[in-house]
Amino acid sequence: MSSARTGAPTHVDADPDPAVPASDTTAPGTTDSRMAPGGPGYRRMSLALFLAGVATFALLYSTQALLPLISKEFAVAPGDASWTVAGATGGLALFVLPMSALSERFGRRTVMTAAMSVAVAVGLLVPFAPSLGTLVALRVVQGAALAGLPASATAYLAEEVRPKALLSAIGLFIAGNSVGGMSGRVITGWVAQLWGWRAGVGVIGVVAVACAVAFRLLLPEPQHFTAGSLRPRVLARSVREHLSNPLLRRLYVIGALFMTVFGGVYTVIGYRLTAAPYSLPQGFVGSIFLVYLVGTASASASGRLVGRLGRRGTLYLMAGTTATGLLVSLAGPLPLILLGLVLITAGFFGGHAVANAAVGKTAKTGRAQASALYTSSYYIGSSAGSTVGAIAFHASGWSGTVGMGVFAVLGVVAITALGTRAARLAARPRPVPATAAAR
Repeated sequence: MSSARTGAPTHVDADPDPAVPASDTTAPGTTDSRMAPGGPGYRRMSLALFLAGVATFALLYSTQALLPLISKEFAVAPGDASWTVAGATGGLALFVLPMSALSERFGRRTVMTAAMSVAVAVGLLVPFAPSLGTLVALRVVQGAALAGLPASATAYLAEEVRPKALLSAIGLFIAGNSVGGMSGRVITGWVAQLWGWRAGVGVIGVVAVACAVAFRLLLPEPQHFTAGSLRPRVLARSVREHLSNPLLRRLYVIGALFMTVFGGVYTVIGYRLTAAPYSLPQGFVGSIFLVYLVGTASASASGRLVGRLGRRGTLYLMAGTTATGLLVSLAGPLPLILLGLVLITAGFFGGHAVANAAVGKTAKTGRAQASALYTSSYYIGSSAGSTVGAIAFHASGWSGTVGMGVFAVLGVVAITALGTRAARLAARPRPVPATAAAR
């Protein structure tokens, strides 16, 4: 008597394109109780996480558009002032893994709520920083608190949303990132022009408080969360498993490289546009960040692009779009600089949405840790881009920042090509051993 039994899919060292793991499908005859577009709670969940994304990026990058003013008040170089951005993103990168472990034990909703509460409280203190050192220290604490949001949000979506709707749901969360990043910089730019940079970051703190309250009221209680262990040995094993997965490793590096470009460009663009020959006022420089709306659209459209081009095809497209934007931004006329920023923003947010969603689909266990590793690498890229981009700008002007960005984009293309090669090798039929063929 023989019996057939289906188990978990065998691990393949290649990334299927597009990747929809077999374990994410619902068995025949069963009902998937996870959320789907049009279903109960989906709209509330989407709006709650959209607002969380808004608050996260508005707080995290609240000083970025104000760096020329901060440099002037504290009499420091761009590289020194950039630490108000790099400190926040570095704090997030450092603490995202511990925060993800807490979310595995105490729940995604609980950790996200606590993280937003601490972050907005620190945000209300930032305007009163008496020195650059104090300002950077507060920003590091704020970034560490915000670490509880990105990985927990992705894990929440992976558990509570049906697989076919996952990329769209994550795209909407990332769209909230783009809206937060845009509105934060635009608001701070105009407020700072009238009342100084301290008033600018103070207004963002108040906006973040409103987002945090709405988030807590809207986000549905998780229905599919299973508490894990806080034991360091369990966490270390989960991290090792994720880092041993070649696909996840590629996705982590891709996220970091995309963010290196983005962090570098937007850290120094204010210095370029407030200096001669443009000499733009701070309010107008802040309004430059309206191009983030393009990022909202590209992140939201990433699911449809993956359906047409596949994941790797979409990553190639986004890398090419980003590189084109970098080269266009080298031109002198202001309209071409703006066009370059539009292309860079579209390529970055689209590529980030694809890579981030692929991590959630690839990890079968320890999703919070898998997402945390992506988030950590992503913000390490942001910190590196902010600091190295500012140093390159100080040494060689805008062309130095662009050179750094092009190098990072070439890295994205090379790593995606490695994934393409791995998939092709895995798809080749394996030769049957002669002994087996003779049976």
